[in-house]
Amino acid sequence: MTTTATPRRSQKSMAAAGGLVTFAGVMLFIGGVLAVFRGIMGIADDDVFVATPNYVFKFDLTSWGWIHLILGAVAVLVSFGLFSAAVWARVVGVGIAALLLIASFLSIPYYPVWSITLIALYAFVIWALCVVKRDA
Repeated sequence: MTTTATPRRSQKSMAAAGGLVTFAGVMLFIGGVLAVFRGIMGIADDDVFVATPNYVFKFDLTSWGWIHLILGAVAVLVSFGLFSAAVWARVVGVGIAALLLIASFLSIPYYPVWSITLIALYAFVIWALCVVKRDA
């Protein structure tokens, strides 16, 4: 008689995993809303941003506004999927957080402290969505 033992997760670890996904969803929602506002600022009046003249990555600020607006809107939509514990939302959430992290990196000269803060936030979202087991 052979029995195959399947590892069981404790209630504590499953609650922690659910809490991480929920917290990542909240952080992605907040980051997405802030990206939407940043995009609106770039589209409406790009005089708000201070440009660095010798920056390697030179972009039109109105284009950056549209990029942030679109990525932020997608992040908000994905965060709703995270609240319903959808697996697709975790996968897309990692991708959109990575894109927002890259966009924040490329916009460091315009808002250095805020961009670095958002990089840390998006890195945490990526970590929180990746550390949870698939069946949690």
